[in-house]
Amino acid sequence: MKAVRLINISKFYKLYDSPSDRIKEMLNPFGRRYHKEFYAIKDINLEISKGEKVGIIGRNGSGKSTLLKIISGITIPTAGKAEVDGQLSTLLELGSGFNPYYTGYENIYFYGLVLGISKKEMNEKLPSILEFAELGEYINQPLRTYSRGMKSKLAFSVAISIDPDILILDEVFAVGDEFFRKKSLLKLEELWAMGKTIIMASHSLNNIQTYCDRVIWIHKGRVEDDAGPTSVVERYKEMKIRSTQNIQ
Repeated sequence: MKAVRLINISKFYKLYDSPSDRIKEMLNPFGRRYHKEFYAIKDINLEISKGEKVGIIGRNGSGKSTLLKIISGITIPTAGKAEVDGQLSTLLELGSGFNPYYTGYENIYFYGLVLGISKKEMNEKLPSILEFAELGEYINQPLRTYSRGMKSKLAFSVAISIDPDILILDEVFAVGDEFFRKKSLLKLEELWAMGKTIIMASHSLNNIQTYCDRVIWIHKGRVEDDAGPTSVVERYKEMKIRSTQNIQ
């Protein structure tokens, strides 16, 4: 069974040389274009089965985050269709989905409200969230006072607490202390053992090879490769080496 199916997905943005060009285009009676089209991703077709552990790799600006946002329903594709089967929990940016002026405690319930989870259910999950996040007295402080590592701890703890069918992670292990990263990866192993679908974008090729059974390489908005971790990662490394040599 498929957890995610992407059919001919594309997403482009209109780029203007100046704010005035945007206004000119809006007011031009002849429909003259003043913009350039930039495709973040183009003509993507993907299927991810339930229970798969999928890694997404690619350079900055390759389209990884756009792809994950479309799967999550945060971004609407310009063309194509995205189908998702199951409860999603998404952690794309530190503190995304949180209110910076709410306390960490208040944001736990705010996140649950966004996902349609009742306060009663969040009350039941609260002790495990607080234990995993290890924020102590800071849980009662506004999120805007948190360090990047603290935001990461809270966001990850809440995201895994809702028992998602599909967990989407974008570079969430790039911050935080080493102990918390290891604890989080162990938690992911528990979720995988339960048959959850995990889609994880990361620049850590070691994590990708260790924890994923399939890797998708996005290059300039398109799928460059989609296979087992070893072969895809080796091809990606070779490309980076060649690029470095060309620069030199």
